[in-house]
Amino acid sequence: MSKPINVTESDFEEMVEKSNIPVMVDFWAEWCGPCKMIAPTLDQLAEEFDGKVLFAKVDVDSNPNLSLKFFVRSIPMNVIFKDGKPVDQIVGAVGKQHFEEKLNAVV
Repeated sequence: MSKPINVTESDFEEMVEKSNIPVMVDFWAEWCGPCKMIAPTLDQLAEEFDGKVLFAKVDVDSNPNLSLKFFVRSIPMNVIFKDGKPVDQIVGAVGKQHFEEKLNAVV
């Protein structure tokens, strides 16, 4: 059973930028209601895309340098990385179908 992994500033490069499969990074915070709303959807997608897409979570409060680096101004913000580079993003609490469309475009 695949679940999103927690990523920090210290292991972001290794886990995300050097990944051999696409990675969707969920920039979130514990106090963010919409972030909590989409969490079950991201858990489902992590299972459905197991082996094709890695799902990662970055707590913006604990990792402010990553938030600055990727211009996170509003959360939840999900950034899709392919070959170590951001290729797409989803801002806000959107439905599962929207996530699926974006992910299917990179796998």
